[in-house]
Amino acid sequence: MSAGTTAAAGPGKGRTGPLAWLAIPALVFFLAFAVLPLLGVLLLSFTTWDGIGAISLAGLANWFGIFTDPLMYNALWLTLIIMVVSWLVQTPISLLLGTFTAGNQKYRALLAVLYFLPLLLSSAAIAIAYKALLDPNFGLAEGLGLPVLAQDWLGRPELALFVVIFVIAWQFVPFHTLIYQGGVRQIPKSLYEAAEIDGAGRVKQFFFITLPQLKYTIITSSTLMVVGSLTYFDLVFVLTGGGPGNSTRILALDMYLKGFKANLMGPASAVAVILVAIGLALALLLQRIGGKDNSGSQLEGL
Repeated sequence: MSAGTTAAAGPGKGRTGPLAWLAIPALVFFLAFAVLPLLGVLLLSFTTWDGIGAISLAGLANWFGIFTDPLMYNALWLTLIIMVVSWLVQTPISLLLGTFTAGNQKYRALLAVLYFLPLLLSSAAIAIAYKALLDPNFGLAEGLGLPVLAQDWLGRPELALFVVIFVIAWQFVPFHTLIYQGGVRQIPKSLYEAAEIDGAGRVKQFFFITLPQLKYTIITSSTLMVVGSLTYFDLVFVLTGGGPGNSTRILALDMYLKGFKANLMGPASAVAVILVAIGLALALLLQRIGGKDNSGSQLEGL
């Protein structure tokens, strides 16, 4: 190929080929570890298998059984409760902490480190710690001498679910605080300086500058929060095991109990497919709410 031909191809076309080849390893990885397992689970949902013996076709029996199982609807309802309440609790706290830690004061850096400590702990470790702290006989109530804390937090259905929500918020608020902290630091200081000249206080600046500029950050955080609420298996499994009764048996835990406790891999696979479908639908819905341009800059009007 002559130099003239290369120049005519243009810089963009000259780099299209190599850039496309660079995407192949990521595509292969995605197909091998995401698409193929998902297809395998989908096929398994139409079979009968105990995890050890031979696999036999079951048609739509597993799906009919799932959609007529009251435990599945209870698990779905509990999952939705955790999803909504967790979002309502985590979003304002994360937003306020993210805005606060985005400041330049030295003490805020120290506070930011303290806020982010839960990110270093695993869900299983957090669940074990809280299980010990909430023990009515040997936990915080006994150690601090506070009888008001001597409740059967994990043994009463009306309390166990809200304890789970509290622990989830304690663990994941730091992560979303970090997201909002980065978003706030991208907002130009000139907007706040202009607002101060106009006489706007901190509260007005927060509602009329910070919140509108964080539109896409809020959408991103909400997507991670809502879709992530479908995967709280390890924390709930260690903390309550789905009990008392079935008061904390969320969909992810229901899938595990069906597959590895009852050896019903077909129905468990059907629940897994339902989880994936709900997650995709919620992610697409939140992205649609955010608008078509939610991948662009959040600095609107600049």
